[in-house]
Amino acid sequence: MTADARPAAQPPTDRATPPLTERQEARRRRILHASAQLASRGGFEAVQMREVAEAAGVALGTLYRYFPSKIHLLVATMQDQLQHMHSTLRKRPPAGDDAAQRVAETLMRAFRALQREPHLADAMVRALTFADRSVSPEVDTVSRLTTAIILDAMGLEHPTPEQLSAVRVIEHTWHSALITWLSGRASIAQVKIDIETVCRLIDLTAEPEAGRG
Repeated sequence: MTADARPAAQPPTDRATPPLTERQEARRRRILHASAQLASRGGFEAVQMREVAEAAGVALGTLYRYFPSKIHLLVATMQDQLQHMHSTLRKRPPAGDDAAQRVAETLMRAFRALQREPHLADAMVRALTFADRSVSPEVDTVSRLTTAIILDAMGLEHPTPEQLSAVRVIEHTWHSALITWLSGRASIAQVKIDIETVCRLIDLTAEPEAGRG
């Protein structure tokens, strides 16, 4: 499957460019909202760049300056969704007795949020799967956000290398569980078991309470 793309200038969010102005940020928000709405209704195939531009009220050329391809756009949409989840989780943090329970609860809450929009979840996950090196900055941001969500649930500000390794394995398992659920190869109950099982790695890398952030 080929994502629609064409050569374009670097988007305004590139590290080498100045921060977005208020007007540019508002335009970017409209684009991401349009992308999410189209994906929610019809999944990956429904997100066509021309239709996104029309729904967002921007010129097609402007859209390509922000997001050089459909893959860039959908990965950025996932980044936006994770940022929203992170804010929500901070307002209502998990209440488990230990770090492993809190992380499992957090990831299941994130999973259920995606479960409510299965077409959107499928579109974003497929974009991550198709992403090549040109999308590395956006993919890295998604990974950093997922890591931040897990570390918040653990209550850590300064994780050890071993703890970060455990977090990466947990991220991989969560992502894999999401894929198998979306493809109909795993039930929600199985996803929950897998998440709870992998979160036990946290106990293996736990430090004394004095080491917690």
